[in-house]
Amino acid sequence: MKIFISIFGIIVVLGFMYLLSSNRKEIPYKTVIKALGIQFVIAFLLVKFPLGRLIVQKISDVVTGVLNCGREGLLFVFGSLADGGAPTGFVFGIQTLGNIIFVSALVGALYYLGVIGFIVKIIGKAVGKVLGTSQVESFVAVANMFLGQTESPILVSKYLGKMTKSEIVVVLVSGMGSMSATIIGGYTALGIPMENLLIASALVPMGSMAIAKILTPEVEKGENLDNLSIDNKGDNANILSAISEGAINGMNTALAIGASLIAVLGLVAIVNMFLGYFGLSLEQIFSYVFAPLGFLMGLEGSEVLTAGQLLGSKLVLNEFVAFQSLGEIINSLSERTGLILSISLAGFANVSSIGVCISGIAALCPEKRNILAKLAFKSMLGGFAVSVLSGMIVGIITLL
Repeated sequence: MKIFISIFGIIVVLGFMYLLSSNRKEIPYKTVIKALGIQFVIAFLLVKFPLGRLIVQKISDVVTGVLNCGREGLLFVFGSLADGGAPTGFVFGIQTLGNIIFVSALVGALYYLGVIGFIVKIIGKAVGKVLGTSQVESFVAVANMFLGQTESPILVSKYLGKMTKSEIVVVLVSGMGSMSATIIGGYTALGIPMENLLIASALVPMGSMAIAKILTPEVEKGENLDNLSIDNKGDNANILSAISEGAINGMNTALAIGASLIAVLGLVAIVNMFLGYFGLSLEQIFSYVFAPLGFLMGLEGSEVLTAGQLLGSKLVLNEFVAFQSLGEIINSLSERTGLILSISLAGFANVSSIGVCISGIAALCPEKRNILAKLAFKSMLGGFAVSVLSGMIVGIITLL
């Protein structure tokens, strides 16, 4: 029964995207079906297939080991505050946000060396050929397995001005439906299993393509952007400069996240103070408003309300608030529920990310600012749908 409920859930999500479509007659159903089919195959290989599960586990071990290396810098700078032990215990600003600085520096080095660009180009070309999509949009969708909503467009920044509206929506949806590698360390510090986050990242490209092409089908004749070149070095003179820039970007990201959480959680406390007079809280409201999504994921009982609360927090507030709440209870949930919710929350799609996305991409291509502003809210819903869709697909796979 759970499988049929989740299949119905996928139909509901795709149906909602269909209602939001800018041109329903031009939806490339062949591309959408291919993307969803491949997404199911990837999910099966990573969740059910023994070799796939082993690969995910090994990659998880490597990434976790690398993140542990980053703790050396935190321990040197912050001492006992960084080890999570007594008397201070877990300090979010250091153990979670501090990880972001280290990983951002590492990503900067890999970016400069061309490692990320090489992987993106190889997989992006394959995605483009299979789905029949342009290279530039395929590259960006694939890049969002590793980079964030404002980082991945940098790979193709010189082509942004030539991109069609449909291609821009792919950039927006894949960006908001993904999470940056620089942030993953922060999520794991909150108690989210690394394996779950890796699976979520692997499902981003196909899910993004399917949703984006439903929302905004290609109706323009864009320029031929084959044989794209990817800018790896940017303004950096050498790898040390790239590492330094990555660390500074990571610090800015960490500070922005910290500032956002201080403001958001403070405002939530104010709202809850007033709602308390009526015997309510924002979390309770989210639980009931978004509970149908939890049900459509194939969850049962109290887990449906839990899913509703977390999904509401992710969409209206931000994913860090949702992941922090999930991290506190994930050990009390079933393994299947923990996996589904981890994947469903993995993404930048929330109200506050709209401004970040517009300003970040507009800085690379100012002439697209008006188009970005018009498409951003719908794309945010699309990014949210990508994560929810991935969660539903994985939920089905776990029952096979």
